[in-house]
Amino acid sequence: MANEHLGRTLRRLRRLAALTQEELAERSGVSVDVIRQLEQGRKHSARLPTLHALANGLGVELTTLLGDPPAVAATGENDGPRFVAVRRAVMPALWGPRPEPTGRDFSIERLREQIADAWSQYHSAEFDTVMKTLPDLIAEARSATVSGADDDRKAGFTALGKVLQLAGHVAVRMGKTDLALTSLERAIEAAQQSDDLLLTPMLVNSVAWTYQRQGRLEDALHIALYAAETAEEGGHTDTADGLKVWGALTMSAATSAARSGDYKRAAEMMAEAETAAARVSKLPPGGDNRMVSVFSPSSVRIERVRLAVQYGHPDEALALAKGMRLSKDTPPSWRTWLLLDVARAHTDTGDAAGAVKALESLRRVAPTWMQHHTLAVAIVRDLWALPNRPPGLRPLAEFLGVGE
Repeated sequence: MANEHLGRTLRRLRRLAALTQEELAERSGVSVDVIRQLEQGRKHSARLPTLHALANGLGVELTTLLGDPPAVAATGENDGPRFVAVRRAVMPALWGPRPEPTGRDFSIERLREQIADAWSQYHSAEFDTVMKTLPDLIAEARSATVSGADDDRKAGFTALGKVLQLAGHVAVRMGKTDLALTSLERAIEAAQQSDDLLLTPMLVNSVAWTYQRQGRLEDALHIALYAAETAEEGGHTDTADGLKVWGALTMSAATSAARSGDYKRAAEMMAEAETAAARVSKLPPGGDNRMVSVFSPSSVRIERVRLAVQYGHPDEALALAKGMRLSKDTPPSWRTWLLLDVARAHTDTGDAAGAVKALESLRRVAPTWMQHHTLAVAIVRDLWALPNRPPGLRPLAEFLGVGE
């Protein structure tokens, strides 16, 4: 995988982890000479297994090292006028005008539907569309918080919390984690004035994900566990939506534990989550799935596959993925991760044909995600470097702009 920014990113992540080059070499099993050459720009590429090892040594996802899938169009303009508008919506100008009450034709139900649609677009990698609509949705939600009776305003704060959560997720995808935390913290402030008891723990899960992106694994683990325990003690796991929120927090905590090297604890939490996921369908239906945390037997299995691949167990990952039946509410973003991880596992076991087959499936079900995803490019580049390229690879390479 060739990347002109790889060395700078590696150096920044190593320093954030407070590691010397020698300590990272010991943790990752990658020679200190390779690390030094990458950081100094004397080496611009590394094979996927090397990058896996470095990411594991740093305690981050591989995509953090490669660069997260950008929440922008292929032009790469992630600090252009559209994103400035998102920034202004999240952080209005100091001493700017206060929100005006909503007009007569305002409908909180319509606003909720628009926010739910925006979440669907996000999970489908339609980032450009989401960024177009975010400023207006945030402004309308803020207006709803100063309009009508007390119950109306509480519903407005719920809408504001969900749309600021979405803005936080978009910011993470653009690599702007500090802006993401600002947006999520303001979302939590809104949630505390809302009529949705599950909104705060859902937002905490997003904060934990952002902490993971920053390498703050201990902080991510602590807040996810605390919010999960609070949800359980509050009796929320007796409802489908509450159990989904608890399950998503538990999976997040397991991911942080695994990246911190505590694989046994991670496995125990994932096993607990998988048992609980079977209960979701037996509970009374909840609200709009687009507005609640993703948690089902499918999502737990997808996360187990991901952890198995990331921590050097490709055969286990393929066994877990074999014959999986995804639930109908599994978002495209989760399907993308599953197929990418299956492709990675096949690559790690030397099955190039199997990797191509998984990538061909990904191109069929989520072409937009595939084009944005740095990991898809990394896998195809590794396959392209093989002396005997598998059939079907060339169309994938051309689709991603990889190759000769």
